[in-house]
Amino acid sequence: MDQQQIERSIVKRFRKEIWARFVRGVNTYEMIQPNDKIAVCISGGKDSMLLAKCMQELKKHGKIPFELEFISMNPGYNQANYDRIIENSKNLGIPLHIFNTPIFEIVEAQTESPCYLCARMRRGYLYAKAKELGCNKIALGHHFDDVIETILMSMLYGAQIKTMMPKLHSDNFEGIELIRPLYLVKEADILHWCRYCDLTFIACACRFTENLEAHQDNISSKRAEMKELIKKFRETNPYIDINIFRSVENVNLNTLIGYQKDGHHVNFLDNYKKEPIKE
Repeated sequence: MDQQQIERSIVKRFRKEIWARFVRGVNTYEMIQPNDKIAVCISGGKDSMLLAKCMQELKKHGKIPFELEFISMNPGYNQANYDRIIENSKNLGIPLHIFNTPIFEIVEAQTESPCYLCARMRRGYLYAKAKELGCNKIALGHHFDDVIETILMSMLYGAQIKTMMPKLHSDNFEGIELIRPLYLVKEADILHWCRYCDLTFIACACRFTENLEAHQDNISSKRAEMKELIKKFRETNPYIDINIFRSVENVNLNTLIGYQKDGHHVNFLDNYKKEPIKE
């Protein structure tokens, strides 16, 4: 399938599943303002590549004027993965700014939390490159399933209710905002789009993961565990995933034992006598 056919598939064949949800997410959470310059971060995976095409289509057909830069960081990919990213970007008409970093070399030397360190370093390099290019926002390819997996992980493993926000201000890079335009797009629909267009993208290309796979037949992770849990939920009730999502939109503070805001913990007993809780 050529570039034009792939672009048409997003706004035509997958209009309801991908395009409408993408546009709704951008509009609902006010992710783009006039004259923004947005760095779309390309990892080489299916999500970031779809994000790049959606952003191109929005720039082409949308009413708000904004500029795009497509940045791809090479943290030390093997040659096959690097070549796949280059080939896919050319076939899809995505003009990449590629820059090299030593992240994989640094992470391989770590014995604890290598994925956490890798993610933090990647984010830092991407923010810095975006700022260098004069961008005021970076766009990441996190989707709906990432959001609900985060909610469940925070509850089951973090003992807290926490979600992945649709947009955030950077703490370390003043004037830069992070946005997640695929926030309402489901992963199953992204996979369907990939199969329909006969596209193959890289998955996790970390050398650390490759080394583990050479020694283990089955690598589990908390996020993979959440994917399986959500899959089972959907078999029971197809609306469970959206209910998980909406649960963090409909938090009733009157029914919480405690909550945190700006680092301060509030307990329901603090105001219980002043504002009695009733059935």
